[in-house]
Amino acid sequence: MGSLSCCLLLALALLSPCAVAARKCDLQGLWRNELGSNMTLSALDAAGTFSGSYHTAVAATNKQILVSPLQGAQQHPSDKGQPTFGFTVQWQFADSTTAFVGQCFIDRHGKEMLETTWLLREKVPSHRDTWKATR
Repeated sequence: MGSLSCCLLLALALLSPCAVAARKCDLQGLWRNELGSNMTLSALDAAGTFSGSYHTAVAATNKQILVSPLQGAQQHPSDKGQPTFGFTVQWQFADSTTAFVGQCFIDRHGKEMLETTWLLREKVPSHRDTWKATR
C-alpha cells in the first residue's frame, strides 16, 4: 500500500507541470496591476482583435480620471501557449494615447500574468516640443 501511494503521488507530481504548460492564456476578463489600475478585455474575435476599457490609478493630472477605451490584437489567436499582444488606450481625461505591448504567461501554479511595456504620447504645442512628448 505504501509503494502504491508513493507511485500515485509521483505520477501526480509529474503530470502537474504538463497540465499547467498545456493551459492557454486567455486575455478576456478583468485584469489588475500592482498599482491598482484595472482593465476589462472583451473576447477575441476570429482575427484576434479585442476591445475593452482601462481605468488607471496613476496619472500626472489634476483632472478627474475617467475610464478610457482600448483596442488591441493578440498574435496568432488560435495557437496554444503564451501569446504576444498589443493595445492602445485613448485617455478620456488627457490629450494623450498609450500603446502597450506584452505577453501573457502562465506560472507553475496556473496563474495568468500579463507582462507589458508601454509608451505614452501626449499632445505638445509644436513640432519643436516633440522631444518631450513621449514617455
